[in-house]
Amino acid sequence: MTLPSLFVSHGSPMLPLTDTPARQFLIDLGRGLPRPKAILVVSAHWETAEPEVNAVAVNDTIYDFYGFSRPLYELRYPAPGAPALAQEIAQRLEAAGLPTTIDRARGLDHGAWIPLLLMYPDADIPVLQLSIQTERGPKHHLALGRALAPLRDERVLIIGSGSFTHNLAEFRVRRPELNAPALPWVDAFADWVHEAAIAGRVDDLLDYRNRAPFAVKNHPTDEHFLPLFAALGAAGEGARVERLHNSANYGVLRMDVYAFHAASETAVAA
Repeated sequence: MTLPSLFVSHGSPMLPLTDTPARQFLIDLGRGLPRPKAILVVSAHWETAEPEVNAVAVNDTIYDFYGFSRPLYELRYPAPGAPALAQEIAQRLEAAGLPTTIDRARGLDHGAWIPLLLMYPDADIPVLQLSIQTERGPKHHLALGRALAPLRDERVLIIGSGSFTHNLAEFRVRRPELNAPALPWVDAFADWVHEAAIAGRVDDLLDYRNRAPFAVKNHPTDEHFLPLFAALGAAGEGARVERLHNSANYGVLRMDVYAFHAASETAVAA
């Protein structure tokens, strides 16, 4: 079975330490998927002008947040890196007209290690990260993913890690409870994206900021939605879309998870 590419919503850094449906789903997802040879994460939390991929022997755990409880900072995810695979990724992107730099120092930010800690808690699968280029928008990230699609045949699990909705200003104003239901404008956006994705309306998705209801309210900036396009692109043209999970945290964070398959591939049994 060829691995699907995935989009996961990583939510708050506290996700591993809170009892939510999204947390349990990611635990179960890792148990249900075939074991990958390596994992490539396209994270919303690594933004660069041009693509960069990390290549280290062992990944440091980056705490790129502040103000949380001490147990969160005691979590570690020392997954091995994959320098040879990083070189292959850079070469594939270069061949697609996407000049790429190799970073030989960076570890894993929380967009990578938070979901992986739940999915693969032993941290024994090699992990790499690929940066996003926020100013270049969805179409660029779709092309980025398509350039990497052949890696799936090498049992590389490609994960776009962001957030299906992401308005932290609303969170700070409202201070909702952890398991508060999604607000109507949050669901309206998420439902539109789901319908467009399932129907294969890629052009609508690429222009989501103009076509989706409450797009800018749900994503004041693009970075947490762009990894979805990389994951979609990694399944190739005509990808089949499967929603694996939908829930909400704090009323404003939809925690949806999607799998993307080539047309001939089977669905995920997770």
